[in-house]
Amino acid sequence: MNISVNWVDGLLMVGKSDSGHTITMDGPPESGGENLGVRPMEMLLLGVAGCTMIDVVTTLKKMRQDLSHCETKINAERATDHPKVFTNIHIQFTVKGKDLDSKKVDKAITLSAEKYCSASIMLGEMATITHDFEVVE
Repeated sequence: MNISVNWVDGLLMVGKSDSGHTITMDGPPESGGENLGVRPMEMLLLGVAGCTMIDVVTTLKKMRQDLSHCETKINAERATDHPKVFTNIHIQFTVKGKDLDSKKVDKAITLSAEKYCSASIMLGEMATITHDFEVVE
């Protein structure tokens, strides 16, 4: 996997993925940025949310669950001193569908957390990661 990030001005950067997609990143005004893009540390959490969601959605589909919606929200805390690593990450899933089995939802989330989501497993080496979920009919 190869990516590139090009500096534009101030703290504004444009990243390009190996698959050809681009993303704009920037810092907050108090650090010299102009708030024109996602913060790099937010990108890490977006990656975790996307990685675990892919696992959960594909696993639930393999379990023949009639899933119509999945949302992942992350609340994270960082250390106050440099390096300001993530110390606690809480991932909340909201899944919607017809006759969803909450035991299967729990199993899909556990499989992602313990076996499949390399992004969260990697961050879990530094931070405490917790999960919960809500099933909505």
